[in-house]
Amino acid sequence: MSLPSDYIQRAIEPVLARSLTEFPGVVLVGPRQAGKTTLLRRALTRAFGYVAMDLPDVQAAAQADPRGFLDLNPAPVVFDEIQYCPWLLPYLRERIDSHRDEPGQYVLTGSQNLLLMDQVTESLAGRVALLQLLPLSNREQEGCALAPFPWESDTIHVRSPRETPDLESAWTRLVRGSFPELVAQPARAAELWHASYIHTYLERDVRRLRQVADLSSFQSFMRTLAARSAQLLNVSDVARDLGLAVNTIRAWLSVLEASFQVVVLRPHHANIGKRLIKAPKVYFTDVGTLCYLTGVSTWQHAAHGPMAGAIFETAVFGELYKTLLSRGTQPRVAFWRTAAGREVDFIVDGDSGLVPIEAKAGATVRPRMAEGIHALRRDLGEDLHPGFVVHMGRQTLPLGSDTTAIPFGTL
Repeated sequence: MSLPSDYIQRAIEPVLARSLTEFPGVVLVGPRQAGKTTLLRRALTRAFGYVAMDLPDVQAAAQADPRGFLDLNPAPVVFDEIQYCPWLLPYLRERIDSHRDEPGQYVLTGSQNLLLMDQVTESLAGRVALLQLLPLSNREQEGCALAPFPWESDTIHVRSPRETPDLESAWTRLVRGSFPELVAQPARAAELWHASYIHTYLERDVRRLRQVADLSSFQSFMRTLAARSAQLLNVSDVARDLGLAVNTIRAWLSVLEASFQVVVLRPHHANIGKRLIKAPKVYFTDVGTLCYLTGVSTWQHAAHGPMAGAIFETAVFGELYKTLLSRGTQPRVAFWRTAAGREVDFIVDGDSGLVPIEAKAGATVRPRMAEGIHALRRDLGEDLHPGFVVHMGRQTLPLGSDTTAIPFGTL
């Protein structure tokens, strides 16, 4: 398979390459259109075969004679969208176990995590590396996929105004979203693309995961959840607004998680004698999906409308989560909020300690932007790394001795 000329380097490439030399199999999962197949075209040699498992005749052949099917498609081979043929996984385990010392035999991809993970845990535990690929991060879009975070280097790269995009360009990028196809083809109509994507997602992933009969109600649920992005999630309130049972809302939320559309962020807890909020927050993995579901279609509406804070906070979360996930480990990110209303948007548990991060959609840096971080430091003290306020402006400025305001691009 040839590589597209507009290929964008992915941060996960070194992890994938290493996994192929250390494990008999690799499982690469992520939402549809995140770039899994394109990534594999770049990472794998021509020696790898390729089988699309979502085709009905392929599924029928794999189910009728699993061992014969594997004989016709010998390793090394990619089985794309393996969740359509879960019955094949025990036979893959049999093949792997017979050649346990040979790395890079099978690569499996999937766009659904709930069904796939159950099967992988049962059949391939300890035999495969499990990797996740989400839509593009900001650093991937800018051609610096492996760039470290500011707290991971000795100095913060201060961008010149020429390096920092203007507000219109920055907000336009957020509204379009970060799916590779939209980034690589800027002339594509983003709103039409997202409408088609949601329709395909509902028809294929949602029906398969939970057999949801009323897809219109599920889409209303997605829009309701999007309107609550970056807020504390009260499942009972959502259920009441939609006239549905709480258990239905919980089940539908698990569908969105399992298909990589949202991430449920849990609060950070420390034994500091404070009353802390226990409710989670929900963030969409693509800020363009969030904008589409909330009816935000222009950069002006995004920057100056009521969703500006939620959109920008989702973008900052996405940059943190995607970058950490691309390193092959589960991101350790939380938020902090007390019952009195003190809050820090994100706490990243990094190698150098807990890093507090605030997301502010404004372009003008103000000292009060760091108040939450200062409050958190009074509670956690020396356990806290110097913090950052990420904003939409162009200036890098100190906000006290322990906090720095940085542009979104510097993150």
